[in-house]
Amino acid sequence: MQVIRKIDKMKQEIEKIRGKKKTIGFVPTMGYLHDGHVKLIREARNSSDKVVVSIFVNPTQFGPQEDYERYPRDEKRDLRICKNEKVDYVFIPTAKDMYPDDFETYVELSKTPNHLCGLSRPGHFKGVATVLVKLFNIVNPHISFFGLKDFQQTVVVQKLVKDLNIGTKIKTVETVRDKDGLALSSRNSYLSDEERIKALSIPRSLIIAKKEIENGETDAEKIKNKMKKSLEENGVKVDYVEIVDRNTLDELKEVRIPCAVAVAGFVGKTRLIDNIIFEKKGKILNLPKIKMEV
Repeated sequence: MQVIRKIDKMKQEIEKIRGKKKTIGFVPTMGYLHDGHVKLIREARNSSDKVVVSIFVNPTQFGPQEDYERYPRDEKRDLRICKNEKVDYVFIPTAKDMYPDDFETYVELSKTPNHLCGLSRPGHFKGVATVLVKLFNIVNPHISFFGLKDFQQTVVVQKLVKDLNIGTKIKTVETVRDKDGLALSSRNSYLSDEERIKALSIPRSLIIAKKEIENGETDAEKIKNKMKKSLEENGVKVDYVEIVDRNTLDELKEVRIPCAVAVAGFVGKTRLIDNIIFEKKGKILNLPKIKMEV
């Protein structure tokens, strides 16, 4: 496994790989790797000749009051995980190299970010889109892997790649959860034991939505109100609860499939997100397996 910190060096290695007609699988991360990242890496390994993982806490996707400085970091642990998973290259650029003093070019989508997390985190997806275009240009992957826990991000990146004719295929992977049903996230490390218990009401609220929809309820507002009530009663400060079109993210007044049910809320100071996705033919992605309280 090679650890590369310089952009030019990474590009040189990519040229060698492509010169040998090998396929490149890419997993972009912000580090503090967990089993969700491991699942992405394994998918990349199964689909590619060479696997590149990037570790970069991207400052441009954090707002001024957000947790950039305290975002969890553990490079030694991350490298150990990557080595165990037989990653070929780990790319760890610095913020100064990615965004030099004279940097002024940003990428921004005009519609897709104007939903869900994009409304409560203005500028977030501008930072996401910009760093992904830079990483795609550096790594030049054949296939790039993203987790569906960040559902809106997957829609943004698919639109980004399509609109800008970027030559990578996007493959999405379902959310990985802990045994208690909580979606894995680097930010889970912020939670106290008491907050962890409160956080379980987030996946439980998604089960409420699933049952309502399966029982024939089509009024999105009624479903969302039941979800909000459950979240608030369990100590979660709701950022949003939405039922949206699977592909456009447009808010739905009346439930129709394919759609996504998405939740964001604060448990203490920690903002967590989760979702389930209703596909056609009865398939539900990201579904928590969790016991509901009677």
